[in-house]
Amino acid sequence: MSGRRTGPATSQDFYQVLGVARDADADAIQRAYRRLARKYHPDINSDPSAEERFKDVSEAYDVLSDPRTRARYDRFGPDFRRVPEGAEGAEAWAGRPGGGPGGAAAGSGAGGSGAGGGAGFGFGAGPRGGGFGFGGFDFADLFGAGAQGFARRGRAGAVPGADQEAEVQATLGEAYQGGRRRVVLPGADGPREIEVTIPAGIRDGQRLRLAGQGGRGRGGGPAGDLYLVVRLLADPRFRAEGRDVHTDLLLAPWEAALGTTVALDTPDGQRVSLAVPAGTPSGRALRLRGRGLPASGPGADAGDLYAHARIMVPPKPTERENELFRQLARDSSFNPRGPS
Repeated sequence: MSGRRTGPATSQDFYQVLGVARDADADAIQRAYRRLARKYHPDINSDPSAEERFKDVSEAYDVLSDPRTRARYDRFGPDFRRVPEGAEGAEAWAGRPGGGPGGAAAGSGAGGSGAGGGAGFGFGAGPRGGGFGFGGFDFADLFGAGAQGFARRGRAGAVPGADQEAEVQATLGEAYQGGRRRVVLPGADGPREIEVTIPAGIRDGQRLRLAGQGGRGRGGGPAGDLYLVVRLLADPRFRAEGRDVHTDLLLAPWEAALGTTVALDTPDGQRVSLAVPAGTPSGRALRLRGRGLPASGPGADAGDLYAHARIMVPPKPTERENELFRQLARDSSFNPRGPS
């Protein structure tokens, strides 16, 4: 993460810093970082020690969130940055003074001497500044151009902005077809308004990440991210549960008894034909496969639309309707409260 401290090898256990087990997966590491970052970020926590704690948490996350650096850290311990990548016999570093997990520091300054009188690795500023020095060489000269990113990110005083979270409302129709919404966010400099794209297939409670739209960084640090939690507005006819959508299907007694075909509106504004089998009881759910919320990414499946039968009677039956109901009552042996 840009702007975080990535200084010399530390004796702290990065897993302990984040409070996660050594076999924690990427999601657990990210959750732990976000929880601690919200707790210790200087924009949120005014305790003088919070900024240093935040830098420790950020450094641990930088290492453990990258599978490559995490693997090196697990292999070589706190000295993982001092082991040249791809060097032959790298395993031998674990047995050298200052090398491998638990090794003692091999040098305390630029060009310092390690155990046995040999030249050790120092951690002073390199000749180009901001890097880790070794004699007259820059850290990037020793370990490759990729190490230059560490020097760029290690600027003193650079603190990334805090991540922010807000809610954005969307209609069920927007969840089907996508749309755009304006969100007003509070800020130290007054409220600001942003326009958000609602992707098709969004679910209630799903989070949208807007990179760089969170709190401002300090000392040249990058802005944080904005996370928007989507809340689907109540709909008078439909209710969403995950990707599935439910609605009521109103049927007359004879439609449920004899079977019929009805026209059913879907949340995306279409009208489909639905066959109602004869003898459909009240409460039965008729499924329209694939008519729920659309898939929102590769490998995801669209949800289904469920129409729940509700048997309705005429609120003010005519005399003829009453006569037919009385005749049915005389001729039918059906007892809804006993064996059929």
